[in-house]
Amino acid sequence: MKSMLVLTELNQLKALSVPIRAEIMMRLIERPLTGQMLSELLNLSRPKVHYHLKELEKNNLIELVRTEEKGGILQKFYQSVARGFTPSSELLPHVEFVSETSRQLLLQMTEATKSALLSAPSRAFSKQHDGHSPHDLDHVGSMWQIEVSKDEFKEWIKKYHILMNELNALGKSERDKGDQHLYYISTMAFEIDEPVFGEVEKQTE
Repeated sequence: MKSMLVLTELNQLKALSVPIRAEIMMRLIERPLTGQMLSELLNLSRPKVHYHLKELEKNNLIELVRTEEKGGILQKFYQSVARGFTPSSELLPHVEFVSETSRQLLLQMTEATKSALLSAPSRAFSKQHDGHSPHDLDHVGSMWQIEVSKDEFKEWIKKYHILMNELNALGKSERDKGDQHLYYISTMAFEIDEPVFGEVEKQTE
């Protein structure tokens, strides 16, 4: 699975802008699933699920990764071709589909984060804030509202991805694996029209 797929066709954007397909995509980013599994998870009929799977496969957004025979029935496992999607510059004029695709994928990421949060072990949240420094916690829960220019925001995004790649590289290193733990990280940032927290506070060192 690629880390990021650049969408080059309008039909790909249209396919992902459908809410149920965005939800199917998030499930298939997590792990390979069959149409029957998706039908049970999403409480949808198998014909409807298979229709959406075919549309996603036709637009090269998912792929068949393996087959298994069970009870004389051939089960097909599908998986997303990438963990993330971004439109090419050629598709930006189709802003209505670009916007809705991004919105639907972020909504499904929110639901996936909620599910991971509810199923996480209690030890993940056992350390309490001592009132002095949030850096001592073993988990992060933070909401920010910051006013910067678009260029400054894009520069921050670059730094964010560099930081995440550094953290990911540490996990893949060949050093002692005995002390490593599995962490779920979900981040969202987007422009809004009206303040959520009232007046924007400028952050200082």
